[in-house]
Amino acid sequence: MIAYYQILLAISVVLTMLYFLSWHKHFDVHVTLIFLLIPIAILGNVLTARSTVMEEAIVANKITYFGGTYLLLMITLSIINLCEITLPRMLRFAMFLVSTMVYFGSLTVGDKTWFYKSCSFTVEDGCGRLTDKVYGPLHTVYVLLVMVYFAIGLAALVYSYIRKKSVPNKIILLLFIPETVAIFAFYGGRAVITDRIELLPIAYVFAQIMYLVIIHQVCLYDITDSGIDSIVQKGDKGFLSFDFKRHYLGCNETALAVFPELKNLNVDRFLPADTAVAKSVNRWLDTYEHDQSNSDFRYRTGENIYLVSITYLYSGKRKRGYQFFLTDDTKRQQYVELLNNFNGKLKEQVAEKTQHIEEMHDKLILGMATMVESRDNSTGGHIRRTSEGVRILTDEIVKDNVLQLSNDFIKNLIKAAPMHDLGKIAVDDVILRKPGRFEPEEFEKMKAHAREGARIVHAILEGTDDEEFHEIAENVAHYHHERWDGSGYPEGLKGEEIPIEARIMAIADVYDALVSKRVYKESMSFEKADSIIMGGMGTQFDPQLERYYLAAKPRLEKYYSEQEAVADGSGFVGGEMCKLH
Repeated sequence: MIAYYQILLAISVVLTMLYFLSWHKHFDVHVTLIFLLIPIAILGNVLTARSTVMEEAIVANKITYFGGTYLLLMITLSIINLCEITLPRMLRFAMFLVSTMVYFGSLTVGDKTWFYKSCSFTVEDGCGRLTDKVYGPLHTVYVLLVMVYFAIGLAALVYSYIRKKSVPNKIILLLFIPETVAIFAFYGGRAVITDRIELLPIAYVFAQIMYLVIIHQVCLYDITDSGIDSIVQKGDKGFLSFDFKRHYLGCNETALAVFPELKNLNVDRFLPADTAVAKSVNRWLDTYEHDQSNSDFRYRTGENIYLVSITYLYSGKRKRGYQFFLTDDTKRQQYVELLNNFNGKLKEQVAEKTQHIEEMHDKLILGMATMVESRDNSTGGHIRRTSEGVRILTDEIVKDNVLQLSNDFIKNLIKAAPMHDLGKIAVDDVILRKPGRFEPEEFEKMKAHAREGARIVHAILEGTDDEEFHEIAENVAHYHHERWDGSGYPEGLKGEEIPIEARIMAIADVYDALVSKRVYKESMSFEKADSIIMGGMGTQFDPQLERYYLAAKPRLEKYYSEQEAVADGSGFVGGEMCKLH
């Protein structure tokens, strides 16, 4: 029978060697201890079989109990860990303490009656063994402990099968098989075969085989570890580590290819301050320590571009330093650059097309306004002059920004100014082209052009993407004849009820009407026109626009002087000599 135990010991040692050949630092420590304890337990059986006297058999028996007692604990804890169940640290310590107490009880065999009350030693067929065992109270505790550990392991497997979706059913089944076989061998082995051989060594070897299968499956299901291993093996991911004092801890071959200076640097040293890698690493770490959300950087070396990602370096749950991950990002950056260039050219083309469309749109609006103006033989050039008047006024308004008008607002107002009289297209030619002043009933019909202008502008611009321009143009057409005191038309709005764009338009419109020649009147002098405009501040016009009108007046007079000179070549405006600049 000695050969039986020796063969099992040899097989057990081979299986343990296979385990360590496939060992991974992330393997469960309890599984590692199982592969160490099983050969020890079987060695106890071998030494017992080879013993020639009782004293040798008792020592060998104590070795067997050392392996067997702690083996039960390790199997139970491995099941709990692999089933992803967390046991309190104190409970684990208590289990270890009880197992140690039972093992110390086995050490009393031959001296005390606590574990074995009595036993005999016999040698049969050259195989020694202890017989006629009378068990003491601590052995009863040992048997109970075996039952308790079996119950705990079985409960963990059942619980995981029902509740733990993250634990594969295949792992649960594989864990259940050696647990059941070991219990059968412990309690029923002697009844099944004889009292001359032990079945537990076979059960132990079977358990080793099953655990080799289990760790193979666990590695496959452990996404974190398998993912890291895959990244490392693939070779295109660089790793570089530093402690919190920025001592260099090491790197892999890929990182060395990116930072060749590291080849001559000893581990646990600072990076030489004058090297490119030290300057980059320290800059990245300074940024990361200030704000952990800034963890990604780019590093260019030659024609290659690397994505450098920083995270904390962990040992268990403790932060021990910094971990750098280097990924070759050259192709993606080249693609991004190509895409950016394409997008830049596309934006330029879109901008050109948009500008062209806007210019066509503006010309269309100006053309419509000019067409309407051509029907009115009293207002030639009015839309062009009032648009420039609005521009001159708004130039002064934006200087102090008291009214807080945006640049887009000013731009849209200047563009909308030519549309203020579009409603005249709905006025009868008899009235519109009348050479003299209007009769009251004719003036009432003429006043309708403001409301009609708003309707026409709304119809023209309906659906446009520029809602602000739409609103400004409609307001300018609708309300440019409203008065600050509420006596204007068509709605009789008062004060700030009148949109600011219409209030600005009103000054430019009236000023042009005063200083320009019409069929029913001569042009008015700048002094007289200024007197009328100033007299209307607070009644016809918004009084807060007075300061801007006064600031714009020199430019307005210069502009209208130039326009008049161009028109008749005389250099005279309103019967007065004007010096052209």
